[in-house]
Amino acid sequence: MSILHRWKTGTAAFMALGITVGTITPLLTAAPSFAQTAFSDVQSDYWAANFIQELSRRNVIAGFPDGTFHPDDAVTRAQFAAMLSKAFQQASKRDAINFSDVPSNYWASAAIRQAYTTGFLAGYPNNQFKPSQNIPREQVLVSLSSGLNYAPGGQTDSILQNFSDASAISSYARSPIAAATERRIVVNYPNVESLNPGQTATRAQVAAFIYQALVSNGQASAIQSPYIVAIGQTTPPKSASVTIPAKTAIPVKYDQAKKVLISKDEKVPLTLTVAQNIITSEGTVLIPSGSQVIGQLQPTTNKKGSQFVAQQLVLPGGQKFNISATSDPITKTERINKGISVGAIAKDTVLGAGAAAAVSAVTGNRDITAGKVLSGAGIGAVVGLFFGRNSVDLIAVQPNTDLQLTLNQDLTINNQ
Repeated sequence: MSILHRWKTGTAAFMALGITVGTITPLLTAAPSFAQTAFSDVQSDYWAANFIQELSRRNVIAGFPDGTFHPDDAVTRAQFAAMLSKAFQQASKRDAINFSDVPSNYWASAAIRQAYTTGFLAGYPNNQFKPSQNIPREQVLVSLSSGLNYAPGGQTDSILQNFSDASAISSYARSPIAAATERRIVVNYPNVESLNPGQTATRAQVAAFIYQALVSNGQASAIQSPYIVAIGQTTPPKSASVTIPAKTAIPVKYDQAKKVLISKDEKVPLTLTVAQNIITSEGTVLIPSGSQVIGQLQPTTNKKGSQFVAQQLVLPGGQKFNISATSDPITKTERINKGISVGAIAKDTVLGAGAAAAVSAVTGNRDITAGKVLSGAGIGAVVGLFFGRNSVDLIAVQPNTDLQLTLNQDLTINNQ
């Protein structure tokens, strides 16, 4: 397999294990984006709930301001193009054209341009794209097969016999849909044998199709569903050994609090979450967003600050890897003065045991339960170290900005 020489982090999230082999040179990391993943109109037992949740977590699709998803709403060609632009990072296959019905200031003009140049979508006669036209299910499947360069390995007619309504499939769509079927991209609810090729695709259906396309392309972990069309045995994913080089940035977040206060000489266990997928330029996910980084905040070597030292990376599937990565040193401090209320300190803040002891001693308030204490063992014994002080300076950590990590050594991820 050829060795990849570039990779990047992306806000579009695809949960997966990488399948490429080699050492990868990093590109810049984009800013994190955190997505809503639970919707009031998508219950846990809804047929497409897992597909919707996974894609929304990766910012490929999104809900509405009122907390709904509208899973049965129709999808337009422009909306589908926007989803494609977030889900796939394919190389251009052809030059862009200016569609007569897509003004340069149209909200989806960039996504439409990308969907066209990468081969996912084509236009209509008279140089039209028809961005507001609802997209039928067969066109979604054709798009995914075309953009991913899939062709059927078996006889098209034989493959399509799996569908009771195969005769309704348009002639242009038969071969691409056969390829999509072989790749298990087709998801038919409620009847797995009914393709309904001319039916307008809904948001839930498109979510299922796109996610399965990501799975087929080695960019996502398989989801179990009785509605995925499976014919025979598909080619198993290739094993991988991918080396991510030292100096690579890993964006992380911490959901427990906006601020962490620790004393200057303490060590505090902490688990961070990878905020964005780490992906190759071809779109293969190496470290999925949602992976956990286990480590601790500890004093820097020169004792002038603190930094996070990573010890273990845990992927969503449970695979664990030793990791050598650190944040930049954190030297910012926050002074806690006698008389300040514990409640004011603890708002949106978690405390290390040493910091909790310092707060308790300086304020005279022995009730430090108003704030979450990251490590509580021995707090009482530590209080004496700060007793009698009128103030104390604590290291103030803003986790979502101060704890962005950089690999100190190459990280090799082996996926079987």
